[in-house]
Amino acid sequence: MLYLILGIALFFGAHTLTMLRELRAGLQERLGSGGYKGLYSLVSALGLGLMIYGYGLARFEGAPQIYEPPVGLKHVAFLLLLPVFVFLIAAYVPGRIKRALKHPMLVAVKLWALAHLLANGDLASVLLFGSFLVWAVVDRISIKRRVPVAAGGPPQIDVGPAGDVVALVGGLALYGLFVWKLHEWLVGVAPM
Repeated sequence: MLYLILGIALFFGAHTLTMLRELRAGLQERLGSGGYKGLYSLVSALGLGLMIYGYGLARFEGAPQIYEPPVGLKHVAFLLLLPVFVFLIAAYVPGRIKRALKHPMLVAVKLWALAHLLANGDLASVLLFGSFLVWAVVDRISIKRRVPVAAGGPPQIDVGPAGDVVALVGGLALYGLFVWKLHEWLVGVAPM
């Protein structure tokens, strides 16, 4: 469980820097933009790797059960997961879904984490998915409280309903692939 906890601390520690504007600006000034991005990426990747390894190890060793989810909650989890991939794709494709949700990636993370908490009651799952849920909620609150920064980067092109169609079709196809085989191949657990 130590690797999982260390991975959570590193991954979310790095991601919390986006909320701490002054600290982030100080690090960027000291390390330069490229140095900061490199360090951020390295710490995030190391944290993610430790989380994956630690979660797999905890599952293999048998993490203690904190609660036993009722079977019906697994069906609720499948429903909650249905829009997750749609929202993930919508985060990168301009459209009405992105405009309506404002931060579709955070909505996707919250739904994904909540669904997994409803379906899994072991300590490793509660630590992993609970951390993602708490981080996504705190990050969304942080975004609402931030002073808007001058718009930078390329302007968003309005692709009309095409962006929503791409997000919907691509997201539902990914959902189907994950339920069918990808979850088992990547995580080692068949969802059904």
